[in-house]
Amino acid sequence: MMASERRFLRFRLAYRLEHWLLVLSFTTLALTGLVQKFAQSEISFALINALGGIETVRVIHRVAATVLVLESIYHIGIVGYNLIVRRYKADLMLYPSDLRNVVQALMYNLGFRQERPRQGRFTFEEKAEYLALVWGTVVMIVTGFVLWNPIAVTSSLPGEFVPAAKAVHSGEALLAVLAIIVWHMYHVHLRHFNRSMFTGYMGEHEMREEHPLELAEREAEAGEAPVPDRWYGLRRRLYLGLYGGFALVAVGLVALFVSFEQTAIVTLPPDEETVHAFAPAIVPTPVLVSFDAPLTSWEDGVGELFAMKCAFCHGGSIPLSNLDLSSYDSAMLGGTSLPAITPSDPENSGVIVHQITTDHPVELTADELVKLTLWIEDGAPLTKVSDEALSTEEAATEEPD
Repeated sequence: MMASERRFLRFRLAYRLEHWLLVLSFTTLALTGLVQKFAQSEISFALINALGGIETVRVIHRVAATVLVLESIYHIGIVGYNLIVRRYKADLMLYPSDLRNVVQALMYNLGFRQERPRQGRFTFEEKAEYLALVWGTVVMIVTGFVLWNPIAVTSSLPGEFVPAAKAVHSGEALLAVLAIIVWHMYHVHLRHFNRSMFTGYMGEHEMREEHPLELAEREAEAGEAPVPDRWYGLRRRLYLGLYGGFALVAVGLVALFVSFEQTAIVTLPPDEETVHAFAPAIVPTPVLVSFDAPLTSWEDGVGELFAMKCAFCHGGSIPLSNLDLSSYDSAMLGGTSLPAITPSDPENSGVIVHQITTDHPVELTADELVKLTLWIEDGAPLTKVSDEALSTEEAATEEPD
């Protein structure tokens, strides 16, 4: 922009402050929301730790959400004031002429038209982005309320609304972030660098390129004396009174919104003493059942022992600790903690260790524990080897004199 070029005010300070407050709240929501959506990625781990942990991230996310809601209430007041009191034209609404501008812009970009479409104060690109922001904000506020107060919501609506709100909330957030990166960054910062939201002004050359109809309208009105509006003061007083009441009710609803109930899921800090739990609380006391069968192999007693005493929790479609003791193969595969059965090594076999070191809800008798230990020491065989087969094997391995 040349130093002597005329400049035109496009955004007053109040509008620019509102814009940058939106940038701050949106960016904060995006960062703290995406790290929760993709919590298993290394970047998310790093950001969550840098921000002080997952609970701190949730608090920051909710503070930014509250700021966005309050800013939305303020924006409703500004829009209403411009339309009702100042009698400004609804420049950000889509009109039939915008469809024509879309077609002309497409023809220009494809090389079938020499000039870009002549547009007014806001281009169709800016209108589409603004309306998408309004729609997205409404969706995020509604779904955010469901996720923030799930108990209150499900007291009146089916429980399916909560996972549906979660899917919509995270999907809309991801769409909004991509739209800012792809659409807004290109049109405002890459195709040409628009400084009007920084300085408030736009140069004449840029106005002629981007908003020629607005420039022509301003130049036509430059020599005209303003017409007094005797109803301006009355409209202003009535509007401020009505909007003041609306704002008070809206802010009160926001206060109720953020304090109505505690989140249904709270991440508890770890205890100083580590407690190992390996069974559900539905078994309140130790169970002692006598089992007198021999335990020489899985097929000769061990499998039956596990079926009687362990398969209730460690079996079925969703076994506890992902440990399935209903079959030999799944038992040898183990679960999510210490290996359940380590052949020839009972000291590192979970079925022995948990019986000795923890208050397991189902306790083996001393005789069963000894037999199970001997079975593991013997290599945890599936099938019992007969004495005749064992003698033949030993004879085959003996060295000749």
